[in-house]
Amino acid sequence: MFTTTFWILAIWLVINGIWTCVATDNRELLKWFAWINVVAIIVGFWVFYGAAAVAALSVWFTVVNWVNVVLAIVQFYLVYRQAGAVHHA
Repeated sequence: MFTTTFWILAIWLVINGIWTCVATDNRELLKWFAWINVVAIIVGFWVFYGAAAVAALSVWFTVVNWVNVVLAIVQFYLVYRQAGAVHHA
């Protein structure tokens, strides 16, 4: 379970990170990805602290979890910063 979850989260991080950097103008999809990322973070930390750890992956699992946290924060910032922005002419 530990190794499988790690690889799922690692692949999700790469896909989500690339998509976030490339398509920041689609706020609705960015919002969906941010909420999916929140679920991935919860599952990631739950598995990390609840399943039997694989020593070779423990550090990388922690890195993937925390990078997902930072990515989710950036995604929510991009979604709600643009949504709440007021433009003055």
